[in-house]
Amino acid sequence: MNTLPPHSSSVQLRHHWLYRLMCGGFAAALLAAPVEAEEVYPSHPVRLIVPFSAGGPSDTTARIAAKTLSTYLKQTVYIENRTGGGGSVGVEAAAMAPADGYTLVLSDAATFVVVPLSRKVDYNIEKDFVGIGQIASAPQALVVNPESKFKTVKDLVEFARTNPGKVSLGSAGIGTTTHLSIQLLQQDTSISLVHVPYRGTTLSVADVLSQNIDAVFGDVATLTTFVDGGKLTALATTGDTRSFVLPNVPTMTELGYPGVKMVNWFGLHVRADTPADIRQKLKAAALAMQGDPEFTDSLAKNRISAGAVGADAFNVMVREFWDRLSPVIKALGPIN
Repeated sequence: MNTLPPHSSSVQLRHHWLYRLMCGGFAAALLAAPVEAEEVYPSHPVRLIVPFSAGGPSDTTARIAAKTLSTYLKQTVYIENRTGGGGSVGVEAAAMAPADGYTLVLSDAATFVVVPLSRKVDYNIEKDFVGIGQIASAPQALVVNPESKFKTVKDLVEFARTNPGKVSLGSAGIGTTTHLSIQLLQQDTSISLVHVPYRGTTLSVADVLSQNIDAVFGDVATLTTFVDGGKLTALATTGDTRSFVLPNVPTMTELGYPGVKMVNWFGLHVRADTPADIRQKLKAAALAMQGDPEFTDSLAKNRISAGAVGADAFNVMVREFWDRLSPVIKALGPIN
């Protein structure tokens, strides 16, 4: 005999559907939970590949950036030095890394412009990478021995014009940005200079000090100590504006040589196919880094200034650098 009230079957039916709904919702929550907890970028340390050896100017610049960037990403940014191929090995490693925002690469004028324009590499800076922000800007200085007969850039140019092949300029090596500055000076003034390549600026400076060569282009950060100490005389710098560490030295543009513009730059790039939201977080962190007084003070202590503000301005600068220097670099032929 059925002792249940007449409406019990409908109540049971409602309970049945309620039970299924609750179970279904619980199951959906279980399925959704891993997605929600999957990760909020960045959930673990971020790698910054530096394609040069530890201890050099590029490495120092990268470490200053990594320290500050860690603050704004709220996650450790650590350095991995991957050397070889003039920097191409490290950049290639970054190009092959997962596009998840956990691998950045320190970009510079050599690895992102000079090297890919002068030899075959396994990366394409336009297709494989997008800039997230500039770290530093480093103009060069044209320096001579204080006892040199060249007291101005005009002196050097006019002598070279009437004495082709008689003025020697040193660089940090074939295909370096200091070599390109020599090429730009010749191109802008229609003179013929003797290029003397060295394995680094230190060696070229030594030969200016001993008067074995007439002049040298070198990074302002490297040469300022010699200039301040009276061991070298700076005739001009190669930036858009005067260097803050050599404020009394005019730029090449001021002196009437606008084509001799060369600024080595360091920046941060990430794979171009990194998800848009992650790219945006990286750009925001890089922008905050640029405005951090501790960051700019650290650069200044190393005689380095910050560069273009924001990712968009940085990407425009890299494109302009590429377009302007492409014919100059290609004219040099293959560089090993």
